[in-house]
Amino acid sequence: MNSNIHPNINPNPELDLVLERVIDVSPALVWLAWTTPEHVLRWFTPAPWQTVACEIDLRPGGRFHTVMQSPEGQQHPNSGCYLEVIPEKKLSWTDALAPGFRPTAADPHLPFRFTAHILIEPHGAGTKYTAIVMHADTSARAQHEAMGFYDGWGAALDQLVAYAKTLVAPALTTKAAPLE
Repeated sequence: MNSNIHPNINPNPELDLVLERVIDVSPALVWLAWTTPEHVLRWFTPAPWQTVACEIDLRPGGRFHTVMQSPEGQQHPNSGCYLEVIPEKKLSWTDALAPGFRPTAADPHLPFRFTAHILIEPHGAGTKYTAIVMHADTSARAQHEAMGFYDGWGAALDQLVAYAKTLVAPALTTKAAPLE
């Protein structure tokens, strides 16, 4: 892991989980997949789970809300507050705050809070994608890892890549109209 991931973010291996990959879709498509509700619905939750609702108010202090649904139909709402939004470069949010930077109450579905940073950097024809999830203590980090952080966030990233590739397909087949 690069110790200088971002000038304002210094992951602590005792507290934070990091998923870093080079993927073969552009930063623009990664950004689009992360910031458009109808796209988030298609890839965000590792199958066989589904994301059945998504609300995005893409600005610092804005709401990031999803509802994940298990194969048995149980729904798990997740809400957070965007902290930083830098188009095609960085998306940060936390579930410790509600929209407008208001503190949140405890969530019975998740026994810990976290702050997430998605870093998007051009890399050749693709993207260097880094997800950093910061926790308050080692117990929260361990719980999140034991819940399947690497498998879950990794599977979701695979789904994002597969879905983002479908977004470019129509543009590649479009032909310009002949000049008269």
